Amino acid sequence: MASLTAKERAALPDSAFAYVDSSGHRRLPIHDAAHVRNALARFGQVAFEDDGARDRARIRLLRAAQKHGIMPIGFLSAQLQPQLKLPKGTVTLLLADLEGSTELLSRLEDGYASLLAEIRRLVRAAVRRAGGREIDARGDEVFVVFERAPAALEAAIAIQRAMRDGAWPDAADVRLRIGMHRGRPALTETGYVGVAVHAAARIGFAAHGGQIVLSAAVRSAVIDSLADGIGLTDLGAWRFRGLPEPMGLFQAQAPDLLSDFPAPRSAVPAT
Repeated sequence: MASLTAKERAALPDSAFAYVDSSGHRRLPIHDAAHVRNALARFGQVAFEDDGARDRARIRLLRAAQKHGIMPIGFLSAQLQPQLKLPKGTVTLLLADLEGSTELLSRLEDGYASLLAEIRRLVRAAVRRAGGREIDARGDEVFVVFERAPAALEAAIAIQRAMRDGAWPDAADVRLRIGMHRGRPALTETGYVGVAVHAAARIGFAAHGGQIVLSAAVRSAVIDSLADGIGLTDLGAWRFRGLPEPMGLFQAQAPDLLSDFPAPRSAVPAT
């Protein structure tokens, strides 16, 4: 690897590094081919501030590798490994979706990106504490998975409490819809596929901001381990577009969370 003195390294512009953290420390130098190879090899050892910082560093490294004619096959394989470590078999899927995102975007304009970043930080913190794994985060949605259904419910309640206590810009009323379903989706190289995934998404979109809606399958898996003060209210059976059978839905209740909501959205009662 090219040798640089401390003075020479300090003289490099920030653009010579893959990542500059909030304290101004410059990480992973990528100003020549040798440093690119070294950065690719050490990427997995770096403790990034958050997933967004990791994604930015990954993009910069891949661009640098392309510039210097390096084929980062090992690096790309390593980046796929977390996907392969997702739990298999029967799992609980949780979708958190921002209510009124279009209105918030119009109201906050440039501040909307910061709002989404803060929401994702709160969701990821609750999911991590409960032992869940993030599957995907696109736009105003976060999709996660848990091996244990009680852990998923614990995370959902923690997320809604964090959202309730959030200091949102312009005193905006910012709420997440949360839906959960338990099933056996197939795990592929690109993530989970199957009816269980679609059911979790449909339930999430059927919920209202501040609400936690779960399927009968999740209810059966958590009913014997509910924490003190946590209850489940039967919402009845509902039909969703694209799902072959009606689904029994339940609402999670906690004394310090909202409890009065309209009927589920984008669903019709099963007769």
